[in-house]
Amino acid sequence: MTSPKELKKHLRKEALGRRDALDPFWRVEAALEMAETARDSIAIEPGQIVSGFWPMRSEVDVRPLMFALREKGARLCLPAILDKTTIVFRELVRGAPMIDMGFGTVGPHEEAEVLDPQVMLVPLAAFDARGHRIGYGAGYYDRAI
Repeated sequence: MTSPKELKKHLRKEALGRRDALDPFWRVEAALEMAETARDSIAIEPGQIVSGFWPMRSEVDVRPLMFALREKGARLCLPAILDKTTIVFRELVRGAPMIDMGFGTVGPHEEAEVLDPQVMLVPLAAFDARGHRIGYGAGYYDRAI
């Protein structure tokens, strides 16, 4: 019998393989279309805090959506992994320096303000019909959410 952990690992591997196989130009078009569609669907109050992520590997690029939400008045933040169990969200300020966060991504400098996001755009490997996500397996977002 397969354990839930083994099943998630298998589903993650399959999903990431399918995502990696997508045409890179199609992914760019999908990111722009997502930003255009979601911008008007996500209700944002001025000053509301939205976390996103800097894409790595074949992840969808949520930056166009993040920047569209900033135009609606959102304050943006990005994740920073502090240790093996802790993730915080640092404010993303236009023109502020970005630093290497490891994992092939960048984020705001450690002096950036730590924020508590009210809306979270999260990376994932897969999701089901009920909206349950499978991430990359470390559980950072599961603990943060």
